[in-house]
Amino acid sequence: MPIDVAKALAAPPRSTELAWDHKDVLLYHLGIGAGRPATGADELRYTLESRLHVLPTFATVAGGGLAAAGGLTAPGIEVDLAAVLHGGQRLEPHRPLPVRGRAVQTSRVAAVYDKGKAAVIVLRGEVADDDGPLWSSDTQIFVRGEGGFGGDRGPSQRSTPPSGAPDKTVDVPTREDQALLYRLSGDWNPLHADPEFAARAGFDRPILHGLCSYGIALKSVTDTLLGGDVGRIRAYSTRFAGVVFPGETLRVRMWTGADDTEGTGTAIRVAVTAVERDDAPVLADTVVEVNPPGPPTP
Repeated sequence: MPIDVAKALAAPPRSTELAWDHKDVLLYHLGIGAGRPATGADELRYTLESRLHVLPTFATVAGGGLAAAGGLTAPGIEVDLAAVLHGGQRLEPHRPLPVRGRAVQTSRVAAVYDKGKAAVIVLRGEVADDDGPLWSSDTQIFVRGEGGFGGDRGPSQRSTPPSGAPDKTVDVPTREDQALLYRLSGDWNPLHADPEFAARAGFDRPILHGLCSYGIALKSVTDTLLGGDVGRIRAYSTRFAGVVFPGETLRVRMWTGADDTEGTGTAIRVAVTAVERDDAPVLADTVVEVNPPGPPTP
């Protein structure tokens, strides 16, 4: 069996050095569609180094996106990339990410679940620099055809959909070359660029990275409901419910007012769909946990 569950879970944590600077942050922001309009004051905080802040989802590509790649090269795991899809992602920034940084990522396979026709690998990562913890993450990797080994099915990732009309809705068009730009941040899976490889994986054409949609959605929430304050974001989780083809429009619906998991902030529920395919689901069970706004700057 390509996945040796016992070996994967018993493997010791692996440490990887990560490094990035403002160019990596700028490239990531452009990869998730920042800079439209190019001279917009709100967009310049994503695209101009003198005003730059870091959207927390940059953590998923810091150091070249080694977190997800590490899960596919862990001891006991040998899978075909054509069978791999991103199943879900949770990110917890412990403080605002610096524009330039050096850090150490410690990662391990936390679980391997048997979903019947597929396996789900959960990779847990902890990242810290000289000043302490920076972020924690759980990456769920869905591997088609690798289930049925009699293992634990794992917890359900599905929650009750939000009721009532959304408080805010934003439509975000993606570019036809969006995946080609986003992959420069480190995810080189040919599924997102090579038509022949995409066909072998069962798709009509290359698809957009799930983590690109993940970043687009958080940017929409940050700009629409948080006044651009990336420091308020405490956690962000999603389940990847469907694919996006570059050039499609993402509809980001947001519901506010729920309590977060710790009872000390607010949870924003989010749903993302593809407009051109009758609002086909893209991101589901999506929650952004935020802290209350801080005191105004004097």
